[in-house]
Amino acid sequence: MHSVEVAAPVANVKSALTSAGAQDTVRIFDTKVPTAAAAAEALGCDVAAITNSLIFDVDGAPLLILASGAAKVDTKLVAAQLGTGKIRRATSTFVLQHTGQEVGGVAPIGHPAKIRTLLDNSLKAHKILWAGAGDHNSMFSITYKELLRITHAEEMAVR
Repeated sequence: MHSVEVAAPVANVKSALTSAGAQDTVRIFDTKVPTAAAAAEALGCDVAAITNSLIFDVDGAPLLILASGAAKVDTKLVAAQLGTGKIRRATSTFVLQHTGQEVGGVAPIGHPAKIRTLLDNSLKAHKILWAGAGDHNSMFSITYKELLRITHAEEMAVR
């Protein structure tokens, strides 16, 4: 039963990739890669090329920030740029409710409904990015330009 629950988010991500006209580059690992550091180690890449999918709560609405694994998001800076109130880190329940994916495995795509998305413009520095693919054991590779296209994100300095 547990493997079915885990497989569904990854299947949703694979479907979202191909539906958007992107390549299905999902890789499944034998070990969990729930952090940027763990993913970078498993992939043999720079932690800055890991794209963290971070869900925040803005007055009850989800905000997805796709940020470099090498940096912490400056929520005050982001709030000022968006002209919004306080941006809070979402609870694990809030994340699961809005993405269908657990914290540590959230992908930039494959959610039940569109989530407003910001893309950390510092990620442009990397030829290939790696992002979570819906669970703790999977990642997919993509270019910055392609990630921007398939997520319909707003480019922004987030740190």
